[in-house]
Amino acid sequence: MSYRAPVQDLMFAIRELAGLDDVARLPGFEEAGCETAQAVLDEAARFNEEVVAPLNWEGDKFPSSFHDGHVTTTPGFKQAFRQFAEAGWQGLQHPEAFGGQGLPKTIGFACTEILNSANLSFALCPLLTDGAIEALLVAGSPDQQQAYIPKMVAGEWTGSMNLTEPQAGSDLAAVRTRAEPQPDGSYRIFGTKIFITYGEHDMAGNIVHLVLARVAGAPEGVKGISLFIVPKVLADGTRNDVHCVSIEHKLGIKASPTAVLQYGDGTAASLPGGAPGAVGYLVGQENQGLAYMFVMMNAARYAVGVQGIAVAERAYQKAVAYARDRVQGRSVDGRTPPGGGIVHHPDVRRMLMTMRALTEGCRAMAAVAAAAYDAAHAHPDADARAQNQAFYEFLVPLVKGYSTETSLEVASLAVQVHGGMGFIEETGVAQYYRDARILTIYEGTTAIQANDLIGRKTTRDGGALARAVAARIEATEAELAAQGGAAARAVAARLGTARRAFLEVVGFMVERGKSDPGAAYAGSVPYLMLAGNLVAGWQMGRALLVAERRPAAGEDEAFMRAKVATARFYADHILPRTGALRDAVVDGAESIAAMPLEAF
Repeated sequence: MSYRAPVQDLMFAIRELAGLDDVARLPGFEEAGCETAQAVLDEAARFNEEVVAPLNWEGDKFPSSFHDGHVTTTPGFKQAFRQFAEAGWQGLQHPEAFGGQGLPKTIGFACTEILNSANLSFALCPLLTDGAIEALLVAGSPDQQQAYIPKMVAGEWTGSMNLTEPQAGSDLAAVRTRAEPQPDGSYRIFGTKIFITYGEHDMAGNIVHLVLARVAGAPEGVKGISLFIVPKVLADGTRNDVHCVSIEHKLGIKASPTAVLQYGDGTAASLPGGAPGAVGYLVGQENQGLAYMFVMMNAARYAVGVQGIAVAERAYQKAVAYARDRVQGRSVDGRTPPGGGIVHHPDVRRMLMTMRALTEGCRAMAAVAAAAYDAAHAHPDADARAQNQAFYEFLVPLVKGYSTETSLEVASLAVQVHGGMGFIEETGVAQYYRDARILTIYEGTTAIQANDLIGRKTTRDGGALARAVAARIEATEAELAAQGGAAARAVAARLGTARRAFLEVVGFMVERGKSDPGAAYAGSVPYLMLAGNLVAGWQMGRALLVAERRPAAGEDEAFMRAKVATARFYADHILPRTGALRDAVVDGAESIAAMPLEAF
């Protein structure tokens, strides 16, 4: 089955839920209204359906390969990336001053989903480049910005993020890569970095590595980490002393080369004086590297959440197509027509609706987060910028954590819909399950997102931000109850129950976070899943309001009816999970620590 971009649902999310008209009123985004968005999404759909999506299965069968220090990507990737760059897709959200198109994240998010649905492995290269560009826009000097950003925006160069080392995974305090100052103001970098996505490839002429390292004499821990630009190829055309020594053999995203990079092994004899050490350039100030890298990490975390939505959409489309075509048995009510597919079976319908509701709920949440990001950066009022920034930061761990965890559920259900055929690689659905598995791990595991949600987003301000979000949800409940329809009233009731469970957990986190942090953090992931479920359900409730109020306002009536049905299903089948999650957090902390360690 070929991929078809869900342009109508994406337009609904950014227009009706994210408020694209309001985004287009922000300074600099005046030309980014619905007409522009529709044209951009239509072209993104065409390009990705025709050029990128056909390479997805090829990339799984013929992964990137490594030989003698060089990486060769899947056949067709290099040509597709050149078309991607020449069409301007890499620069979609980046400033016009550097060659980009300057469109808001609200539109960019939708294009990012389409690209990742088409081919998750391919999309990882632009994702990392976007993050590198954002980091340099925030922390790079004017000279660095001019030297690197236009080339990356044009797709002539790509970017990579170098954090992890063999002894330093999520604990960046353990980073040991060292940077030695040079008389000319540059540094020489020595160390090993692992799990570097697109750290070496053949799709662009240069790779701009952003590398965390320690300068001699720097403080221990995260306070002593600096950020450096280390280009693969130096300005004079010589090869820098950074080399790929291997790439990983992975469960999924096989076409995306995950590199082990060695900095300063002395093999680049063409460097000045033949001395070893990769030439690097300090970004910003020494010992501030982690703060700068967090810009790139936050951009990547949001983008990974969108990847989860994207792979869920692709798995859902695959499952629907199979369920329509696969003839097997008769439905229990005897209503299966002759030759009717398994889509008539009630449990298959339940699985498909679960997949659809989770995907649409996460999509809506990501769209609303994107609009908050745009307002946080472009709104003329400082208070509005601050409020939107806080809301966006609250949503990022939910977009990343909840969307990726649910993508696993959706991809697993897609395999289940296929039955035994889903376990056969040739069917193609297993690839989505395997590809989705990394999403809850890289750019910070679900537990890391959950810890961030507790520490920075909930307990730091005594739960004020979390309660403010709950107040907005309560206002939507009132709108739903006032609307009067049976579906609206049902969603309002379910939403209210879930919101109250959320508030109980917020109170628990604030109180126990002070007296017994271990008990609070033991429930961190259930708290994240509860919050993500609630916020996605909130957006589904808002979608229902729109669909019931405007069924004949030039919209596709069948589409609007489906919106109402999906929102009702989410309320009936997904939102009730919040009660069990509340119980696990509030009542379950003791049982987590009850087992003696020696008993494991």
